[in-house]
Amino acid sequence: MNDKRVLLIVGGGIAAYKALELVRLLRKAGIGVRPVMTAAAAHFVTPLSLSALAEDKVYDDLFSLTDEAEMGHIELSRSADLLVVAPATADLMAKAAGGLAGDLASTVLLATDKPVLMAPAMNVRMWAHPATRRNLATLMADGVQIVGPGEGPMACGEFGPGRMAEPAEIFEAIVAALEGGALEGGAGSPLAGRRALVTAGPTEEPLDPVRMLTNRSSGKQGYAIAAALARLGAEVTLVSGPTALAAPAGVRRVEVRTAVEMLNAATAALPADVAVCVAAVADWRPDAVFGVKLKKGKEGPPTLRLVENPDILASLSRSGPQRPRLVIGFAAETNDVEAHARAKLARKGCDWIVANDVSEAGVMGGDDNAVMVIDGKGAERWPRGPKAAVAGRLARRIAEALA
Repeated sequence: MNDKRVLLIVGGGIAAYKALELVRLLRKAGIGVRPVMTAAAAHFVTPLSLSALAEDKVYDDLFSLTDEAEMGHIELSRSADLLVVAPATADLMAKAAGGLAGDLASTVLLATDKPVLMAPAMNVRMWAHPATRRNLATLMADGVQIVGPGEGPMACGEFGPGRMAEPAEIFEAIVAALEGGALEGGAGSPLAGRRALVTAGPTEEPLDPVRMLTNRSSGKQGYAIAAALARLGAEVTLVSGPTALAAPAGVRRVEVRTAVEMLNAATAALPADVAVCVAAVADWRPDAVFGVKLKKGKEGPPTLRLVENPDILASLSRSGPQRPRLVIGFAAETNDVEAHARAKLARKGCDWIVANDVSEAGVMGGDDNAVMVIDGKGAERWPRGPKAAVAGRLARRIAEALA
């Protein structure tokens, strides 16, 4: 990616602060960033912050005597491999759909001959408004690629779709676009017509009404994989343990709590072409759940008897008419990662194991990951990067395998 350049147009919305993290991710990957800001964007982030992170000048004036003496808006519009609008406000989307060119950002979008990727961000009512839906349809028909928006609480206090995709998700979409990949499901998408099952997050095994056995999984890697598969055109069912994450756009989420519930939901989601078991499923659960909160007593702590939970990965890998064509497991290890992962591949009967060392800082519950993909042919080590980037690379590998 060191020879790739992105022109980043930052629109005027509260989500503009996420553009700073997006720039950091792009520069960390070696992708050049040239920023363009609308006048409204400067009310949310400063040009100095954006310039410092991008290591380039910020452009914001259509009538700059210096820049426009050399037809700067034309040069800007064609100086990058990809134009990215994040946040893409309702106003910017409307201008682009209508072919308006009243400021530098909209003029650059009209003058470009390069691909465009937009990350919409706006109030839920604005996103649902018929005018925005018409503008979105026009932009997509014109070839503009869309990432997000997500669903969740908003700065205005409302809840629903309209939240800008997270920087790591936009980063992965940018990488896919720069590599020539599709971002929206359609007839020509690599996974169009394919069904995918993804498990994600932790499970919770109750002990009493207030206590449980669980783990520190955030669900971020599984959710990123579900989103990446959906962007490549797959019909995705995400079976998720308890997390604080919003469901990815275009993904059907089934919420569960325990390992038994996760197995039942995963089985109900079959048939599927691929199953990706990312969830950190508890190996054991208490053999009895107490109906009232356990109290301290003179007799000391209670004796707990644990029983083994069902093996979801092994169950999905078992031969039969319902077995997905490709079954992928995850192995979170703290030592001897490759040896343990190879043993798990043989023991479970799956096709691939994606192994990672969760003893590394920032992996379990964090935003980065470094994995090793193991199959019958060998092991492939991937460098550490955002979980969304790992997800995108895995999704493209899956698409190649199912082609």
